Amino acid sequence: MKQNIMALALVTACLALPAVAVPAVAGPRDDIVAGFAAAAKAADPAFTGFDAARGKALYESQNTASAESPSCASCHSASPLKAGKTRAGKAIDPMAVSVTPDRFTDLEKVEKWFGRNCNTVLGRECTAIEKGDFITYLSGL
Repeated sequence: MKQNIMALALVTACLALPAVAVPAVAGPRDDIVAGFAAAAKAADPAFTGFDAARGKALYESQNTASAESPSCASCHSASPLKAGKTRAGKAIDPMAVSVTPDRFTDLEKVEKWFGRNCNTVLGRECTAIEKGDFITYLSGL
């Protein structure tokens, strides 16, 4: 009986403790973002982290230098939660990670598409900060 009371007291005490956070296991997307963070920090020692608001602004920005591809939304749709279409009419899966969970998990593809799309839409390469902000924004949707 005394053991049962002690066990019950121990269980009750454990239930009253605050939950202990278990560290999340990093996945491929996290590794890619960490690589961009390291590059951003190397380029700018004042870099403190990625910002979803800057990523959203980049996604929504208008490029006045190219009438053919004035923004990300030109092909990817105004809402990253919806599918888009290439200029040739091929379907593009939604950019939002919540809808397309494998988005930004393959470094080779990430670099390929940032390279192609940044040059097409912005007329230049995206910086590591822009890439990290962009992925941070789309990962939060």
